[in-house]
Amino acid sequence: MKTGDVLIYSCVIIGAGIGLTMDYVFPGVLIGLGAGYLLKYVWSGEQKNKDT
Repeated sequence: MKTGDVLIYSCVIIGAGIGLTMDYVFPGVLIGLGAGYLLKYVWSGEQKNKDT
């Protein structure tokens, strides 16, 4: 499993946990998923810049 995928999954789980505390699990999961993809994009951009 790639590191970027682990980042997305962890953000989804954190989002679900926050959503559970606020009684809105599904929106929390979706926000976590979006945040995970954004963090993966930012992190992969930093990796590409380090290689060059």
